[in-house]
Amino acid sequence: MSAPRFLTLSDVAEELQVSLSQVRALVRSGELPAIQIGGRNQWRIERTRFEEYINERHEQTLEAIASGKMTKIKAN
Repeated sequence: MSAPRFLTLSDVAEELQVSLSQVRALVRSGELPAIQIGGRNQWRIERTRFEEYINERHEQTLEAIASGKMTKIKAN
């Protein structure tokens, strides 16, 4: 069975291990593209857009580490 094309905000929060309000803030700011469907507060994020968002965050983190703006997290 293939993965669904669209994710709910709750799905995204679970995958990122963050709160639903944090995902809503990402959508509200435009950082994480989403579409509104149906009634009030019915939002969906296309899986490909979600994957692009994650890849962009990886690149930004690597650039910040390389420039010295962020340090690597040490494993316990």
